[in-house]
Amino acid sequence: MKPDITTRTIDWYRTPLDREVLRSLHQRSDARGLLQIGGHLSLVTLTAALAWHVQDRWWLLLPALFLHGTVYIFLLNATHELSHGTVFRTRLLNRFFLRALCFLAWRSHLMFWASHAEHHKYTLHPPEDLEVVLPRRLTLKEFLRIGVFDPWGLYATVRKTVRHGLGHVDGEWENYLFPPTDDDRRLRVMRWARVLLSGHAAILVVSAWFGLWLIPVLTTCGVFYGGWLRFLCNNTQHTGLQDDVADFRLCTRTVLLGPLTRFLYWQMNYHIEHHMYAAVPCYNLGRLHTLIRHELPPSPKGLWATWRQIIDILKKQQGDPGYQYIPQVPTVGLP
Repeated sequence: MKPDITTRTIDWYRTPLDREVLRSLHQRSDARGLLQIGGHLSLVTLTAALAWHVQDRWWLLLPALFLHGTVYIFLLNATHELSHGTVFRTRLLNRFFLRALCFLAWRSHLMFWASHAEHHKYTLHPPEDLEVVLPRRLTLKEFLRIGVFDPWGLYATVRKTVRHGLGHVDGEWENYLFPPTDDDRRLRVMRWARVLLSGHAAILVVSAWFGLWLIPVLTTCGVFYGGWLRFLCNNTQHTGLQDDVADFRLCTRTVLLGPLTRFLYWQMNYHIEHHMYAAVPCYNLGRLHTLIRHELPPSPKGLWATWRQIIDILKKQQGDPGYQYIPQVPTVGLP
């Protein structure tokens, strides 16, 4: 049943930019896209090679796998950027890598983009945006589960993929994104789910046949362990901030991170900038930040400072569930 969601337009505030400057920020580059994705996949390959090299010594294998998972799980952020279609200038490259990395990360690019497009149009305006709903309830138990090994996530992902593969698109949000009358789009979701299931089943069967048990651990299971760093990065985006406001500076958080973490995170630490100008490629967000930071609230430096702020907010919300943190926005540019 389609949820009762009213179509409306949010009059978002965006820091004004010169038209030529904005045009240059929107420029996509195959070379820079290949550098970003090639660098990330090279790190994935290197950590996989390390785990393969020490597979007969479990005391070395476990930390090697943890390192591999830490790098591998950020492929989900790669699929996010590729879904925006901004990584490569050549559309074919974008489409190829989107599907390839979605396969490796067990993600439906069709389901994700349908949801994420609504998230950008209606950021934290329920019920139009049900991808992120505040308040977020984050616990140490959840962090440890996702950060080390997440068998529940593996089970839930496979179960949902099987459901989609059987042609069942269910629930309020899924039925809104893919209405029951939209047979063509639902069929595409079903076909992609079957690609995921058959492809990963083939990896398991071939690996078992040749006794290469580590292959599916490094690929099929790669997004279900070592997720601690991605958890700490991704959950900074909106946690504790305001909903139902038409200003990305109040509902989205930018964090200043070191170069390696920024690279793995595909520059999504510049999250206010990403929401203000979603068509700007990730490798141009740092420049965008420099151009508009005079209108941004103070950006916490590093994950430690950011999470001290977030934990303080979460503690206040335990006593007052209606509490939301309001960042100090410079008076210039107030809508």
